[in-house]
Amino acid sequence: MKILLVHQNFPGQFKFLGPALAARGHEVTATTMQKVQAQHWQGVRLVPYAAARGTAPGVHPWVADIETKTIRGEACFRAALKMRAEGYVPDVIVAHHGWGESLFLKDVWPDARLGIYCEFFYRSLGADTGFDPEFASHDEGDVCRLRLKNLNNLLHFEMADAGLSPTHWQASTFPEPFRSRITVVHDGIDTEAIAPNPRITLSVRTADGRQLTLTRQDEVVTFVNRNLEPYRGYHVFMRALPELLRRRPKARVLIVGGNDVSYGARPPEGKTWKDIFISEVRSQISDEDWARVHFLGHVPHHLFTGLQQLSSVHVYLTYPFVLSWSLLEAMSCGCTIVASDTQPLHEAIRHGHTGRLVSFFDRGALVDEVCALLDNPQERARLGAAARDFARHHYDLKTVCLPGQVRWVEGLAG
Repeated sequence: MKILLVHQNFPGQFKFLGPALAARGHEVTATTMQKVQAQHWQGVRLVPYAAARGTAPGVHPWVADIETKTIRGEACFRAALKMRAEGYVPDVIVAHHGWGESLFLKDVWPDARLGIYCEFFYRSLGADTGFDPEFASHDEGDVCRLRLKNLNNLLHFEMADAGLSPTHWQASTFPEPFRSRITVVHDGIDTEAIAPNPRITLSVRTADGRQLTLTRQDEVVTFVNRNLEPYRGYHVFMRALPELLRRRPKARVLIVGGNDVSYGARPPEGKTWKDIFISEVRSQISDEDWARVHFLGHVPHHLFTGLQQLSSVHVYLTYPFVLSWSLLEAMSCGCTIVASDTQPLHEAIRHGHTGRLVSFFDRGALVDEVCALLDNPQERARLGAAARDFARHHYDLKTVCLPGQVRWVEGLAG
């Protein structure tokens, strides 16, 4: 088949799927808004394109989202017209439609089957919006803005033949009748490569500039966000730090994440969420204890894996929102996990079996669970082994997820 993958930041979620389809003999092409030097990547032909205009100043805030998606959709549409003029006609289009690129592709190739990657359907109740009262919007018009934000989803439902979602909870956010057309298959974790390593060592720089080498014999608490922000519970973790450091005088706390915002509201002008919550708790922590907290920023993936292999207890917190790959990679590494008792976690973390769940807002319970596990190496070993076993059976890339994704793509064409 001729298969067109559409992702503004290709490969993204199609990192393994694209090469796998090409290896099966399909002619695979991918469109991307990224500037690329090569014309091919792992058997996939790359077709870059760019938006011809920016968003209009002063546009109504409720329609700003669909305007941005329309601009991207037009850019992809123009690139598709050029591809069609050159004789390219796909049998199947697989799109991460969340940025709007695929809005008009059925107008170029009406006979192509369209499958969309269904990551999230926005809700005014029951998901991320309004979950955390500390950061709740006081604009009653937000419900209207969210309704319009789903226009991109709704327009795709009209023309898409099927959907693919990484978790059952994320699929459940989508309304019927389209929900019944969504197949649940995760993107997949390479559990062979991302595995426990009892001999792992990792060096971190101390506040006085020394290099400190940590091993599995050290007491290490890890916390990971793409960016340090409330959506992923950074504020809750930071507020738990003073008590955690007081109760664990030998623990090292390693925090991974950038200073930008991936989800939710931005902090006040000129500030970062990272610094805001450091400022809030710093006076409660002695200089000696603060020296045991290490902010690592963004780290390369191989070092990120090493960090998880090193972890004594890994903390993962999130609003009811998209589940992070990092959580499943931590499970694959055999991490002992303490996580928030929010809906996206329930598929992966079974309380007392593959990890421990605590209320997102209960930082006292969070500290108690972490400390109890640090005192109990046998329980940590049991939970970590169960987490890895669960990841291998449900999220393994090669034996579970990639075969399921390939079947879904090939099934689109009947």
